[in-house]
This record gives sequence, C-alpha cells and structure tokens, in this order.
Amino acid sequence: MSLKGDEVLPSIPGLERELTQYYIRQYSSPRGIEWLNSIMTQGGPYLAFIRGEIARRGLPPELIYLPVIESGYQASARSRAGAAGLWQFMQNSMAPFDMRITDLLDERLDFWKSTIGALRKLEENYRYFNDWALALAAYNAGLGAIRRVTAQTGITDYWLLAERKQLKTETIQYLPKLLAVSYILSNPRRFGMAPLWVEDPHWTKVTVGRTVDLELLAAQAGVDPAELKWANRELLHRITPSDPNYELKVPASYAGAIAEVLARKDLTLIKYYVYVIKSGDTLSALAQYYDISVDQILSFNPGIQERFLKIGAKLLIPAFKEIEPYKKQPSGPSSPVFSGNHLVKRGETLWSLALAYNVDPEVLAEANGMSLNDILREGRMLKTPIR
Repeated sequence: MSLKGDEVLPSIPGLERELTQYYIRQYSSPRGIEWLNSIMTQGGPYLAFIRGEIARRGLPPELIYLPVIESGYQASARSRAGAAGLWQFMQNSMAPFDMRITDLLDERLDFWKSTIGALRKLEENYRYFNDWALALAAYNAGLGAIRRVTAQTGITDYWLLAERKQLKTETIQYLPKLLAVSYILSNPRRFGMAPLWVEDPHWTKVTVGRTVDLELLAAQAGVDPAELKWANRELLHRITPSDPNYELKVPASYAGAIAEVLARKDLTLIKYYVYVIKSGDTLSALAQYYDISVDQILSFNPGIQERFLKIGAKLLIPAFKEIEPYKKQPSGPSSPVFSGNHLVKRGETLWSLALAYNVDPEVLAEANGMSLNDILREGRMLKTPIR
C-alpha cells in the first residue's frame, strides 16, 4: 500500500506493520466495507458525543473507532465473558467509573457514562506507560497483565512484545485492528465508502425525579418512544429507578417537552398491576411470576412486610412486561404424602422440584424443614411425594 499526501494517518504508529496491513486488506474487502458501513450506521448517533469527549480531553482521534473493535458499536452488546456495552466493561472493572448494576439498570450500557469511563481508563493507562500502544493493549488485556509482562521482559515496545509472542493473541491483534479500521474510516473515499454524515442529536440530560415508564413518558411528551429507549439502553425494563438524581439522556430537541411532563405531579407515568393478597400467597412466588424481585415489590409498597402479608391487602406490582393476572395453583383436596426421596442435582431449586412433583413449593419446603429462601445444596436428600 502506498500512502498519499492527502490521506488521514493514525496518530498512533504502526500503520505499515504487516499485521495492520493484513487487517486493512480484510476490512477493505467488499464484505468488510459492508460490515463497517453497517456498524458505523448503528453507532452514528453516538459519534458526535464520543468525538467531542475525545477532543475535549486531547486524546488520539482514532479512539472513536475503538467501539468498532470492542462491540460493533452496539450499546447493548454483551460478550460471552460477561463484558457489556459500547466499551465492553466487565463487572469487576466498572466501579471506579461511576457505573452500577441493579435490578432495573446496567450502567455499562449507558453510552454517556461508559464513554467517559472508558476514556478515563485509557488516560490512566497512558499515564502509566506514556505510550498509546501499551495503553490500548492494557485496555484489552488489563493494566496488571501488561505491567507484569513489561516488568518481566524489560520490553516497553508493544510491537516487539507482539513479535516475540509475549502478549495474548487477542492483544497482539487488537492494535492492528484498530489502526486498520481507523485508517479506512478516516479515508472513506479511497476505499469506496460514502462519508458518514450523521445528524448530531446534541445529547443532554433531564433529571427524572421519580419512577417512570419511557413509553408513557414519550406518549405524554409527544416524542418517539423508540428513540428514548434506544438512548437509555441501561434501563433493563424501560423503567427508571426511584433514585431522585437519576438522569435520562434525551436529544436536546426533546428536553423541554420531557421536563414539562415530568414536572406534572398529577400524571402517573408507570403501569401497575393491582394484586389482592390471598391465603397462601408469598412475595417470592409473586416476584417469580411477574419477573421482578421481592425488593422491587417492597419498594413500591411501603409498609408491606414480607413475612406478614395481610389477606385482602392490595399490592402495586410494576408492569415490566405484559402478563396474565397471577393465580395461585390449588394444592388439591388433601395434603400430599411425602414418602419418596430425591437426591438434589446441580441447578435444581425448590421451585423446579415443586413443579416436577406437582406440589406447592411452600409445602415442599415445610416438609423438609426449610424455608423458601434457604439455599438448596447439591447432594441433599429431600422428602418428596412419589411420582
């Protein structure tokens, strides 16, 4: 490949390396170009925000293409190893960057927070190594891993470490892939691509102040619900947490209408199921049926005590999905006889065994001197009805 004077070149050295050239050929093939076009289209609305953060911090401009390698620019991407989001944070690496996971949200999927977290992490790596190639290797393999290999070998040159196979294969390929993608996308016409011009949504934040369903909020504000959900992928059930400081990300053009709706305290912006407690009901059974947690039921029903449910009392259960009303299965005219035995296998629970033996889970637990909250250990022998 010959370079031309008017081409945009990566600020991180390594474009002429053999492995980088290999990936340039791969990604500039007809299928590679089709793949890059698709990825950049789906990542388009994030690009202006990410580019702005990179420029504000004075970081290498090609970092804008790192999510291409990490996640295919999918904010909801999850890897088999458990990494999530545009920048593929693991659970054990997100805490220093103001991200959290609860029953309602996974902030690794928050494009705003994860971008700021990823750039901070890259900055920290660079401050340690004073070298962008090693900083990026550390983003892929972990700062500790790259620190150890440089200390053990005395080598602080990424390309020499790669040449001597001192890095994992994935890390050896990581920087060449980024440089190849950056070069192609920075010079689209050379590779037969149309320049990607995406309108900047000018993202801003609006403090919600209460729990709301994005669909109901969008309907009241007259905005596109799909765009609200798409911009706030961290909300696992499209419902905002009760945290009064939680901020919703919205295009600037929507901010006024959304803030006006949120200010109206007369509007109920979340759907509920109203459930009347009956004899034998448990919060754990209701939570399992409605696919929420017991803690979530308790948070929406102040004063309710899990162990002392009052028959006839009403529960408000947030509607995270459409589902038929809960009906407790009758246990039959007579109590089952527990004259059988079952050896607990890996993955079995009181709930699954209750279904298998057609018995109420509370009855199965009581017959074995357990509560529904007890952990069922593999290898335990349980008393069961005979099937």
